[in-house]
Amino acid sequence: MISPTIGRVVLFYDSYTSKENGAQPWPALVCHVWGDRCVNIAGFTSGGMFFSRSSVQLLQDEDEPASAASGFAEWMPYQKGQAAKAEALEQQLATTNPVVTPTSAAA
Repeated sequence: MISPTIGRVVLFYDSYTSKENGAQPWPALVCHVWGDRCVNIAGFTSGGMFFSRSSVQLLQDEDEPASAASGFAEWMPYQKGQAAKAEALEQQLATTNPVVTPTSAAA
């Protein structure tokens, strides 16, 4: 899961840009974080017009949109790839360099 932070770029889909009709999503910036799966966004339509939405569902991992009509956001493929690489590296480091904890001396 990628934790959303203010200023990160997401792709926004609504009834005009739904994946079903093959339209391209609109780029948007995260303006407020409500939680890992809910954000406020502001961005631009394919025609360059400004838009904003509040309390947008942010899809994580294998989430499905609650409603395409109300719109949803998702991470760009590049961001998903970078997160997967970082997670794989963390797992590799954890297995090759186990954390050694000091033992407490008996009193």
